[in-house]
Amino acid sequence: MTPNSKLINVLREIKSKGNVDATTIASLSPEEQDLIQNLQSNGLLEEALSYAESIDTDENWEELEGKLNVNKKSVVINWRNVYQYAAIFICLLGLVYLIQYKTGKQSKPEVPSDAIQLVLENGDIQVLNPNGEQQIIKKNGEVVASQKENEINYRSDKAINKLVYNEIKIPYGKTFKIKLSDGTSVSMNAGSSLKYPVQFIKGHNREVVLEGEAFFDVAKDKTHPFIVKTRGVDVKVLGTKFNVSSYKEDQDINTVLVEGSVSLSDKNNKKAMLEPGEKGSWNKEETEIAVEKVDTRFYTEWINGEIVFRKTAFKDIVIKLERTYNVKIENNRQDILDKKFNASFNKNIESIDKVLETMSKIMGFTYKKEGELIKIN
Repeated sequence: MTPNSKLINVLREIKSKGNVDATTIASLSPEEQDLIQNLQSNGLLEEALSYAESIDTDENWEELEGKLNVNKKSVVINWRNVYQYAAIFICLLGLVYLIQYKTGKQSKPEVPSDAIQLVLENGDIQVLNPNGEQQIIKKNGEVVASQKENEINYRSDKAINKLVYNEIKIPYGKTFKIKLSDGTSVSMNAGSSLKYPVQFIKGHNREVVLEGEAFFDVAKDKTHPFIVKTRGVDVKVLGTKFNVSSYKEDQDINTVLVEGSVSLSDKNNKKAMLEPGEKGSWNKEETEIAVEKVDTRFYTEWINGEIVFRKTAFKDIVIKLERTYNVKIENNRQDILDKKFNASFNKNIESIDKVLETMSKIMGFTYKKEGELIKIN
């Protein structure tokens, strides 16, 4: 778009006549009136008008933003302390922002709640289509990763000396896979997020931050330990396969070791070592990290679409079904909240209707589906 034509006409009139009547000025917005006053007081009106008549703001928007790094919420700040043409650029960018904001054109497109989101280092959000292909490009134009269908691969073509982070957010009902720059593979479960460096740096630990659940197949590197940071426990490894579940709505943070070895440490510096086939559980109410032998398949088969319940309370089953199928379940049967349930389903084969139909027969409840809302009675 081009700057407001009414404002430009007023600027032209001021230039030719020296002033305009009060009615004309009053027809402008308060922001536009302030803008004219600042231009006049700083002797920039003529230059601003010439620039406004020639600029194509759509073409120059990104270039101007990049050069000036302007806080677009302010139209004019201390004009005496900036270069003359920088002031013109700033005022016009601010004006375009105000005009577009008033017409609703400035607002960023709303990201669908069921979209896989990749948050880049500058805060921009890139939507990843599980069936698509695209490149992930840094703001300097460098390609750092490529996505093909349900996986994104990061590369490490050249050494860097500063950590730059991306964050991936997986919505309910979907899973996704990431291959980090060191070759580590991470399978992300529904309702999870992972913050990680675009490229790891020599001499620094390989640290990532997890919210939710993920299965890690860590590339071996003895000189650079791999650390998964969660809200309560740090999981430290050199090269191994393990699953971490750290959903904020769950009481426990569980780490299940499939291969290799891991050390767990909480914020109170309590530690535990796991061997293959063991699960380490941390609960903020407990003083120690509990370790027990488990069948690791129950905790890792979600990668293949399996939903496994073993002596699981119905209230916890509801939460897991909501994540897996991206539905909202309203349970009106308080009497079955703590009842235990054993079963396994495959989300790629069995729909939420099929799962609830099977469970309702065993547990004696009825349900009604209204769009994405399911009411259990």
